Amino acid sequence: MHTGLSLIDSLNMNKSQANRRRFLKDSVAGAAGLAALTALPSGILAAPAILPSVHTGSRSGRPAGAARIRFSAIGLNHGHIYGQVEAVIRGGGQLVSFYAKEPDLAAAFAKRYPDAKLARSEQEILDDNSIQLVVSAGIPDERAPLGIRVMRAGKDYMADKPGITSLDQLADVRKVQKETKRIYSIMYSERFENKATVKAGELVRAGAIGKVIQTIGLGPHRMNASTRPEWFFDKKRFGGIICDIGSHQFDQFLFFTNSTQAEVVASQAGNTSHPQYPKFEDFGDVMVRGNGGTGYIRVDWFTPDGLKSWGDGRLTILGTEGFMELRKNVDISGREGGNHLFLVDNKETKTIDCSKVVTPYGTQLVDDILNRTETAMTQAHCFLATELALKAQKQAQDVKLKT
Repeated sequence: MHTGLSLIDSLNMNKSQANRRRFLKDSVAGAAGLAALTALPSGILAAPAILPSVHTGSRSGRPAGAARIRFSAIGLNHGHIYGQVEAVIRGGGQLVSFYAKEPDLAAAFAKRYPDAKLARSEQEILDDNSIQLVVSAGIPDERAPLGIRVMRAGKDYMADKPGITSLDQLADVRKVQKETKRIYSIMYSERFENKATVKAGELVRAGAIGKVIQTIGLGPHRMNASTRPEWFFDKKRFGGIICDIGSHQFDQFLFFTNSTQAEVVASQAGNTSHPQYPKFEDFGDVMVRGNGGTGYIRVDWFTPDGLKSWGDGRLTILGTEGFMELRKNVDISGREGGNHLFLVDNKETKTIDCSKVVTPYGTQLVDDILNRTETAMTQAHCFLATELALKAQKQAQDVKLKT
C-alpha cells in the first residue's frame, strides 16, 4: 500500500525516531543518582539563582587561564547582580571594576569581589576602552537609560530583568541598538540559570514531547517587605508586576513554543491585599498567543513563609506527544532541592535528573561578545519578550477584590 513516503524519507524518519529514543535514554540514565542529591543541604538546591556560587579558584572566581573578556558592573540595587556577575565569570570574564552610588551596596560588593576596582564614577567605566561588557541590576527604570549610554560608549550590556520598563524606553533602546550594533541582553535567569529549564529546552528541541502547543508559567515570589527598598513598592520604578517578574515567563513562552511573533490576548493585574503600599501590585496573569503556540502566565507576591523557598516556580509544557512539568525551586511533594523535571510521553512517566546540567548562558554571551553572534539569545527574542510584557502590563485590567 502506498504511504506517500519514499525509501529515503522512511530511513530519515527511522533515524530521527532512533535519535529521539537515544536522547531520552541518555537523559534519564543518570536518574539513579537522584537519591544522592538528598544528602545535600536543602537550602543549597532550593535557593534562588541570585545567590552567588562558592568560589574554589582565584579570589575573583575566574576559571584558571587568561580572561576571555573584561567586564564591569554599574548599579547594584538588586541582589540579582551577583548571579549576573557569576554567569559572566563562569563564561571566562574578568570583573575589572564596578560603580554604585550607594556606599553600603558598594561596600558589600567590594567584600564579595575584592579584586575588582571601585570606580570613581559611571563615566570612568564608560571611558575605559578595555571594558567590553557592562552588567547592571540598578533600579529597574534606570536600566534602559544606562544601557543606552553603555552601547553608545561602544560596549555590550547585560541588564537584570526587567531590562526595560516602558514602551518608550523600548523604542529608544531598539533605535540605539540598531545604530551601534551592540548587544543588549536581559538576564532571564529563570531559564538561563535554572538547570531543569535548560534540560527541558534540550528535550523539546529533540522532539521528546512532539510539537509544543502551550506553556503555563507560574512565578510566585515571597515578598519579604521589611527587606525591600522604597522603589520596590512603586510601580513607576519597577514597571508593574507583569513587566517585572512576568518577563521571565514571556521569555520561556517564546523559547519553548519557538514563536517569533506573538500577541497579548488578555491581561489583568492589581494590588489585591497590600493597601499600605498603594503603588504596588501583588498579582497578575496573562493569556498570550504566538505563531508557534499559546501560553498562560501567572505571577504573584504570595509565597507563604511555610515554604522553604522564595517561590514554587513551575513550568508546564504541553506537546502533541506528551508534556513536561518543571518544579524549579522546590518540590512540595517531598523531593529535596530544586531543578525537578518530570516528563510524560506515550510510553512512560520519567523523573529526569538535572543535577549535572551545565547552564550555558554566560559562556554563550561571552562567545557572542567575541564573535558578534547570537548564540545566547537573539536580539529579536530579547526585545519581543520585553515588548509582550510591557504591552500586557499597559493593557492589563485592574483586579479589584471584594473586601
